[in-house]
Amino acid sequence: MSSIDVLFVYNFFMEKTTKFQIRFNECLKYAEIKQTELAKAAKVSKQCISDYKAGKSEPSIDTLFLLCKFLDVSSDYLLGLTDE
Repeated sequence: MSSIDVLFVYNFFMEKTTKFQIRFNECLKYAEIKQTELAKAAKVSKQCISDYKAGKSEPSIDTLFLLCKFLDVSSDYLLGLTDE
């Protein structure tokens, strides 16, 4: 695979990746918590957490509130509206 092909694949992937997905994955990594713990705190299934990580779905407002509270971040940060 040439470097141009790699760049194309990277750009294609990044276009499909949302700010929420990127920041959600960052928060999970730094919080060092298990998906099952987060799922329980957010009152959703572990599959929902996996879907959020993979960018297959995004949480409802109520779930977003619980995720932010548990991860100790603002919804603006998680949604990519602010960098703080």
